[in-house]
Amino acid sequence: MDTITHGIAGALIGKAVFGGDDLFALRPMNTRRVIGWSVMIGAIFPDIDTLRDVFSRNELLMITWHRSITHSLICMPIFALLLALLTRELCRYLHWEAPSFGALAGLYAVGILSHIFLDLVTTYGTMIWSPLGWSRPAWDLIFIVDFTLTGILLLPQFLAWVYATKETKEKWRQRALGLWLVSELALFVVAALAQIVGAPISPQNIAVGGLLLTVLLFLPAWKAWGAKISQAAWNRAGFLAACIYIGMAAYAHQAALDRVKSFAAFEQLDVQAIGALPLPPSFWRWDGLVRTPRGVYDWRMDLGEKSAIDPTSPSAGASGSAVANPSSQPTLEYKFYPDAATNSFIERAKQLPEVQKVLWFDRFPVTRFHREGADGVVEILDKRFPQIRPDRPAPFTYRVRFSATGDVLIQGWEK
Repeated sequence: MDTITHGIAGALIGKAVFGGDDLFALRPMNTRRVIGWSVMIGAIFPDIDTLRDVFSRNELLMITWHRSITHSLICMPIFALLLALLTRELCRYLHWEAPSFGALAGLYAVGILSHIFLDLVTTYGTMIWSPLGWSRPAWDLIFIVDFTLTGILLLPQFLAWVYATKETKEKWRQRALGLWLVSELALFVVAALAQIVGAPISPQNIAVGGLLLTVLLFLPAWKAWGAKISQAAWNRAGFLAACIYIGMAAYAHQAALDRVKSFAAFEQLDVQAIGALPLPPSFWRWDGLVRTPRGVYDWRMDLGEKSAIDPTSPSAGASGSAVANPSSQPTLEYKFYPDAATNSFIERAKQLPEVQKVLWFDRFPVTRFHREGADGVVEILDKRFPQIRPDRPAPFTYRVRFSATGDVLIQGWEK
């Protein structure tokens, strides 16, 4: 999950669960504001590990270091205690009201845990047991950048600000109108970005999103009922909505994973790894991946459409495999990405320490080989990360170029 969304989630949790105040309120710093800041800072703290990239030329840190120690459940209590200690000292120095040391440690722990959880629900993998273990659990529920989830976390906080009870009706209208203009502009920016990355949002969905924003922002002004809702209630509603959204994504993931398993059974694949990964812009779209000894099968699906494979078929239940649905007879379309036939260059590449780290990180690796003159080029990519633009390689594609005699000429992420 992106760091901005982590911070927004932490701010919402601080307000909804612990009674925190607005982070940028004009009121003097008090206990409630310290609560809000503590949970929010805890929620973004784990991504401090990316700062190491600034001081290092090791381009593999993104897979070997990021989401490790600072994202660890084992180390979380240590970081929470250290952050609480620093906060107590800062508040004492600046003469701010602050919760007790134990309360601050708990608040930071909640913020860090929210970060770890929101990273676990993505596909990248998070080393939650480091330094005792270096596995990368990933729940594959939410795309790594999910604007819908970000909006659900952010909008209730804006509504609580717009309809603050002490403000006048004229102030509500001004705030609501300004926020509406910014939100509509943001919607079109998101749509443009989605188009660039190859996940276009239909004009109908853009129109529905714009209408929904309009209703949510202006309906509470009708008969001033929005002012009757406390800021805490707005934030609790947002927290509940976010939990429901993640729960719906979990349900959709299970439905998609069942389809992928049925696909693997129908094709009688020798499964080494299997997964259903979310695709933007919504949790209706999923990427079914199956790793076999020969390569990776890639089956894109839309849960809003009927599956070409019926896992509930009597034949599927009796034999343990799924069969094509005879009633609608849809076409089952998928792509197969074979591994290159093994050769001395590929064997040499797999012995390199850097490539071994890449293969440790990859869940659905595909190995390619081609010649460039007399040189041999080995490429290893992970189908978890689809190619976004046709003029650029897929993310996390590692490339090793060998001379004709097998010496490494250059290696690194392809850009």
